Amino acid sequence: MKSPASFKKAAAWALPYWTRGQAGRETPQDLFRVLYIGWLVAFALKVLGSAWDVSWHFKWLRDDLAPPHLLNSVGTVIVVALTVIHGYTGYGVDKVALRLIQWGTGVFLVAVPLDLINHRINGLDITSWSPSHMMLYAGTFFMIAGVIRGWFMGAPPGRERVVVLGAFFAFFLENVHFPEQHQEYGILSLGAWDDKVVYAEQILLQFAADQMGRPIDRAMMAGFTLPVPDYLYPVYAVVVGLSVLVVARLLIGRFGAATLVAAAYVGFRTLAWPLLTFTGFPPSAVPFFLVVAGLLVDVAFLVRRPAVRAVLGAAVVTAGAYGALAAQSAVMGPVYGWIKGQDGLLGAPPLVTASAVWAGLGLLVCWLAVEWIASRRRPREAAAPLPRATVPAAVTP
Repeated sequence: MKSPASFKKAAAWALPYWTRGQAGRETPQDLFRVLYIGWLVAFALKVLGSAWDVSWHFKWLRDDLAPPHLLNSVGTVIVVALTVIHGYTGYGVDKVALRLIQWGTGVFLVAVPLDLINHRINGLDITSWSPSHMMLYAGTFFMIAGVIRGWFMGAPPGRERVVVLGAFFAFFLENVHFPEQHQEYGILSLGAWDDKVVYAEQILLQFAADQMGRPIDRAMMAGFTLPVPDYLYPVYAVVVGLSVLVVARLLIGRFGAATLVAAAYVGFRTLAWPLLTFTGFPPSAVPFFLVVAGLLVDVAFLVRRPAVRAVLGAAVVTAGAYGALAAQSAVMGPVYGWIKGQDGLLGAPPLVTASAVWAGLGLLVCWLAVEWIASRRRPREAAAPLPRATVPAAVTP
């Protein structure tokens, strides 16, 4: 615990920077680093809360003051504070990054009460794909995009710049993949039901059954655990999730970047799995296939011509992602079953292989768009940091 003297010292360092300024203002590197460490902490809290939140809602009836929501709220408070600091002082961001952060935070804050109203009126959300939830994801999407741009444009070249940029992309991947966790939890919960094991408490099952207007039976469980078409999971993962890895590889500019971003997210999910499962929460499938897809994205970037890279990459990456997803179902199913002492648990959501055509076309469109934008507004391979500012006189001894 910090002493009062430490707080006074921190305040003495920070307060001189609290002056009005425009975005793009010269930013001292120590201040720049502190601001983006704050973003890392905020996103880490939000990821921890969201990972817990999904498992919570597959076990207990929704509660506005549930611990995962409170943990998320702490991260949100930090986000709002950082947004205000950037907006008032102009430090650490250019105009584009600031607008993305402000709009993203604004959409997120508007979505929170809308989601609460939605639950008050309609009760339990049967799916993570509801409109109010999608607003939360969209707000976070723009927020993290702004932070990535701010760090990319302002951080000095070096290992720290690359590592932190990769971390922000891992948070970005977690946000876009978040709704897919409904199917990842749902398929195992449905498999458990078939094996006469129920993870959810009775009041949650009854609530869902009443909302669907049917008894607690397998059809109700299927509607609760897998409420969206089976093709949505692989198509969304390929088009949206893998597009994030393409952008990450392009901006980080190093072989292995896409693989490491995917591995960071999957590694977190892998570590969280036993922490949640062995404390009584429902298990989920873990998207290991994303690591294979990330590796194939890195391999695709060995092709130098952007258009050819996009065409070949979309085809190879889509095929690899679908193949890895099919293999995960075959290999990981028995592993999950052995751990939980059950049979019949699948290691991945249902896979509609025919949807690979549409997933590949969607990824191709996104990949070509990314390459086209990069060719017109080529980001600097080693972006120069924002000009260093003179430390305010009040800070000078």
